[in-house]
Amino acid sequence: MYQQILLAADGSENSMRAANEALKIAKVSPNCIVTILFVIDIEKVKTEVLHATSIDSLYMERRQKLVPLEQLFETAGINTQVEMIHGTPGPEIVRYANSHDIDLVIIGSRGLNSLQEMVLGSVSHKVMKRVNCPAMIVK
Repeated sequence: MYQQILLAADGSENSMRAANEALKIAKVSPNCIVTILFVIDIEKVKTEVLHATSIDSLYMERRQKLVPLEQLFETAGINTQVEMIHGTPGPEIVRYANSHDIDLVIIGSRGLNSLQEMVLGSVSHKVMKRVNCPAMIVK
């Protein structure tokens, strides 16, 4: 089955739903490792830095968003690792998945309406179009 699952997560409710689906798959895949990937969006960094008390507190705030996801897998006895990288989310998720031995990418959907999706494009659809392995969008 799937040995290397990449869960693209930002700590939102959408990523928690995606994590629950990743957990279901990981439970039936012996020795599976789930990599929780948090992409620090370079377009939002300037604003976040201006409002943060320190760089360390900003990092800890981002890291705290992933704790519930980690606990979900830890409770189930699933091996996880957390990666935090800088960049534009869609391309960075694709780059990470395509440059590592990832068997499945799981990502939550933000639920954009058709106009928003047409104008903005969604991260999940960008990932689906460019990733070299199977991918799952969780609504």
